[in-house]
Amino acid sequence: FIVSIILFLLACFIGAFSHDYSFIIVSRLIQGFSAGILMSQTMVAVVQAYPVNRRGYALSMFTIGGVLAIGIGPVLGGIIIEELSWREIFLIPIPLLFILIILGYFVMPRPTNIKLTNFDWVGLSLLIICLYSAMTIFSDGQRQGWGSNYIAGLLTIGIITGIAFVFWQLGYKYRLLDFSLFKYPIFTFATAITFCVGMGNFGAIYAIPIFAQIIQTFSPVDAGLLMLPASLITIAVLPLIGKLSDIMSARAGSIIGLLCFFIGTIPMIYADSNTSFLFVMGFVILTRLGMGINNPFVAKAAISCLPTAKIADGTSTLNFFRLLGTSLGTTAWVVFLEIRTQMHTATFSFTQTGSNNTSLLFLQEVKELLKQTGLSEFVKNQSSLDYLGKVIHSQGSALGFQDGFLIFAIIFGVAIIPAILMVNKK
Repeated sequence: FIVSIILFLLACFIGAFSHDYSFIIVSRLIQGFSAGILMSQTMVAVVQAYPVNRRGYALSMFTIGGVLAIGIGPVLGGIIIEELSWREIFLIPIPLLFILIILGYFVMPRPTNIKLTNFDWVGLSLLIICLYSAMTIFSDGQRQGWGSNYIAGLLTIGIITGIAFVFWQLGYKYRLLDFSLFKYPIFTFATAITFCVGMGNFGAIYAIPIFAQIIQTFSPVDAGLLMLPASLITIAVLPLIGKLSDIMSARAGSIIGLLCFFIGTIPMIYADSNTSFLFVMGFVILTRLGMGINNPFVAKAAISCLPTAKIADGTSTLNFFRLLGTSLGTTAWVVFLEIRTQMHTATFSFTQTGSNNTSLLFLQEVKELLKQTGLSEFVKNQSSLDYLGKVIHSQGSALGFQDGFLIFAIIFGVAIIPAILMVNKK
């Protein structure tokens, strides 16, 4: 735990004092590596510290930190970007990290029987190559061409290394992922829900603030404030959710949480530049409540169905699929947004002809407004056309975001299926 904190601390310094984009990438890689270890270790510690009938409440309290970070992060980040610079974003966590080192030394359990085992470097290498290929396909496919030799080569490498990774994990003793965990149906369904929520929850964390800034022209601070009430309300009700998770079935709790996700996302399919601040905030609150309700129920169900000896492996596997869903969901959704925005913008552009009376009237009104500036006729014409182009792109972007929110709604809808299939077990 302490080593992971120190690695994260080192990454913060690398990012803050970077003079090259590659160093920022290295910093984020180290942060992701250390955060992955921290998430698994802290969750295992929480699960092992509480009996089965108290784990739901404990996991709800564990969720508070993540929910609070999601609420405060965008606001704090917006203030830093507006008032300082991006470098300070890397420096802000440093005091907290030093506090965590002290707390980790005194609070985290110390194993009494340490047994070192061989690490699966081959499996790790295959997994890194497979995931790198998948992420690069999504990020470069639009620029390189989806049918290009470059993308085809990455796809081939990704498939080969992915299949090799699975077979290696099935045959190697010291494996990264224990596929025998999936013989427990509840764990399998819980993992599927976790993966889907990891993909879709990105919408509440990232897509809505970006939508607010790009489509509704909010400042970074205002976009962050859009998210803050949802986290505060969710934190207030999490203790109640925790107590309910110890007496309600995992299936019921998960379905309620996913329905909150689904219902909170549906109205965003119709949101545009005229959608009110309070309207968007209300549905952000609903999706955040979905996160607060679903996560403890699913985590408790997944861990409680496993033998004690497999709890650590189960926790790591659950976190792996959560992060995998988030990574794939983020990359794929951004590409989808770009494609749909370009498509809608091109469609609007094709309608801009001499017979489009609406656009002609719009251009004339803009010219009338520009008369007060004393510009020449040529400049007024060019300025009017330029403004029309920006309006078309803005409308295309709004429709692209609406399509993106539809994808999130579909993901949450699909996640309800494994939730229904989970055995109704306390």
